[in-house]
Amino acid sequence: MKYGILGDIHGNLSALQEAIRSLDEEKVDVLISVGDVVGYGAAPSECIEILASREAVVVKGNHDAACAGELDDLAFNPYARAAVAWTQARLNREEVDWLRGLPMTADLEHCQVAHGTLHRPELYDYVLSITDADPSLEDQQRLVCFVGHTHVPLTVVRLREDPSVSAYAFDAELELDEVAKALVNVGSVGQPRDEDPRTAFAIYDTSERKIWLRRREYDIQAEADRIRRAGLPDVLADRLALGV
Repeated sequence: MKYGILGDIHGNLSALQEAIRSLDEEKVDVLISVGDVVGYGAAPSECIEILASREAVVVKGNHDAACAGELDDLAFNPYARAAVAWTQARLNREEVDWLRGLPMTADLEHCQVAHGTLHRPELYDYVLSITDADPSLEDQQRLVCFVGHTHVPLTVVRLREDPSVSAYAFDAELELDEVAKALVNVGSVGQPRDEDPRTAFAIYDTSERKIWLRRREYDIQAEADRIRRAGLPDVLADRLALGV
């Protein structure tokens, strides 16, 4: 089985199209989204349509929940709140119902999926370190768990030789033969924050027992122009080219 994993999309149509184009070239069998399909970007309906039409496995991110009216956005920054209000005004009932129907986690044959953490997905905590990752690794039942939320690629593994110890894995290609568990954040499709503005996604091939973290150029200017035309805050357009 070959999975294509999409990090936080955030309504960025150009980035999503480029990521899916690359995954189609790899002939992936299943698309996975770690959530935050909407929010920030100016193409929420289009991104929902693509994932729904492709029957992607999608979990619920905090921006998905906020835009669906299920989560208070008071903790969001002013730009995020403006994007939530803008998105809510444009989603139709079917799209809101789709967001509300997303599960908090997904348990597939070869991997698990959550937005923030696996052990407390409803709190939307961030995994920024090994300490943050450990509770999810303890709860993890599959070899691999994919998460998002931070917009920064991060892989924490436990090896078969000593599965009680967690460590970072830094390579863009992760071989799983010696891995007992791997918690993988593939980065963000639509709004990377690791100072690399390219869209981010991953491929997980269960027959080869490997995960590849990939980056691709996309038309950032087109997406920034879309955000400005929509009347969303300029900062949401400006940050795309900076990868922050």
